[in-house]
Amino acid sequence: MRIFRHYAELPDAIKGGVVALGNFDGIHLGHQRVIGIALDAAKARGVACGVMSFEPHPRSVFQPDLPPFTLTPFRIRARLIESLGVDFLLLQHFDLAFAAHTADQFVDQVLVEGLGVAEVVVGYDYHFGRGRKGNVDTLKEMAGRNGFTVTSISPVTTVDGMVYSSSHIRDALEEGRPRDAASLLGRYWEIEGRVEHGDRRGRTIGFPTANIQLDDYLRPATGVYAVRAGIDKGAATEWLPGVANLGHRPTFDKADPLLEVHLFDFAGDIYGRHLRVALVDYLRPERKFAGPDALKAQIELDCQAARLSLAGANAP
Repeated sequence: MRIFRHYAELPDAIKGGVVALGNFDGIHLGHQRVIGIALDAAKARGVACGVMSFEPHPRSVFQPDLPPFTLTPFRIRARLIESLGVDFLLLQHFDLAFAAHTADQFVDQVLVEGLGVAEVVVGYDYHFGRGRKGNVDTLKEMAGRNGFTVTSISPVTTVDGMVYSSSHIRDALEEGRPRDAASLLGRYWEIEGRVEHGDRRGRTIGFPTANIQLDDYLRPATGVYAVRAGIDKGAATEWLPGVANLGHRPTFDKADPLLEVHLFDFAGDIYGRHLRVALVDYLRPERKFAGPDALKAQIELDCQAARLSLAGANAP
């Protein structure tokens, strides 16, 4: 899969294809349906299939003071989209200048001149252009004037009738329901980052941890989780079971949120390595202990609970 950062950079070889349009934060099962239909349409036409998304998320540009909310930062989103089999990803840089494009300018400059689309595939609630004034109906009307077609996808729902949406996934994670989030995503939700040196307190009580900053990720419920951690080994990922604390470490009066992962039966050095951490199950809220001994006793119980939970969980 080829990745581009601006619609004006696209080579002629990939123009004239079918493109799925949307923010696609999460790449949940509803997003996958939209992209899958684009893939089918591209195959039928014998043309390239692409996805157009935005980085950073428009919400962070218009409302920069809101708490972090991202489900899938650039690296994860690109990997997930590539796994679906598309030919290219246009991860358009989003800023106030791009946001100033009117709906007509977006169609003329981005879809027609930049991408040269034959067809676009969008969700039922797709909006575009300055002030989000363009919608599916206006897109279809503009497409008719510009020689391309529009396929809009009806809401994709669970068997219980819930619409697959990034908002529902965020709610589940913030409420400590990672398994519900996984049912909407089609996989466990992951936090990934480079393993950093910490204060090594875990090592002194027999539970060394790999520490990862949360950066712009959504903040899930603080507490202890059963996890599977994937160690980056080039083209491959080695998955290991573990337990993690996500939060502020109140026993030691820390303030900044951190993900601390203890890997079971593992003694390797992974400082500086890239680690993927899939949140499988929520075990308990974070709380303050009287001291290291009380914390150690609780961690031993957490490890037992995590092993039991992971024994019945599907691998990432």
